[in-house]
Amino acid sequence: MTKKEKSMEEQLNEDLQAEKEEAAKAEAEPAKKNKKRWYIVHTYSGHENKVKVNLEKRIEYMNMGEKIFRVEVPQKTVTQMKGGKKQEREEKIFPGYVLVEMIMDEDSWYVVRHTAGVTKFVGSAKKPIPARDSEIKKIIHRSSSQTEKIELDVKAGDKVRIISGPFADFIADIIEVYPDKSKLRANVSIFGRETPVELEYKQINKL
Repeated sequence: MTKKEKSMEEQLNEDLQAEKEEAAKAEAEPAKKNKKRWYIVHTYSGHENKVKVNLEKRIEYMNMGEKIFRVEVPQKTVTQMKGGKKQEREEKIFPGYVLVEMIMDEDSWYVVRHTAGVTKFVGSAKKPIPARDSEIKKIIHRSSSQTEKIELDVKAGDKVRIISGPFADFIADIIEVYPDKSKLRANVSIFGRETPVELEYKQINKL
């Protein structure tokens, strides 16, 4: 046997040993089978809320309430300012994913995996990997937090008309935008000189 063939054989043996150890670990964890854990499910993009509704209906219809407990689509509130008007919408924190708290076994796996819109569990096809409790707590805390993300429909480089205050009717070039404060900094040409001024969003109209 050549040195190269020997090293290949050693590698194969190591791979087989690793597979055996992995299988042994899986068999040594029967006690964990009845433990309630959070799993992450991948869905078709834009179908997260549909998956939540469909899965909750299946849980009720198939009497799986003792194995599948909660279905969450982590979201946050985004406030958009457009044309001086405030609009709110929900934005998904993790597009394409749904969180499911469940006891994993063949029946509960089947119910979740075969829900319309679900593509797979995060993990291997046969053995989904539960998420860490600390990760789930952070995600749920973020989605239940009252802090809002504010978006303004203007950006640095835009030209705007000032409609109120001492610079009313002036044209200004935006330098910086502060969405969380609904304010911005802009350059106004006064006597031929560029002068930076701070404005509130409601004081301007986008050109």
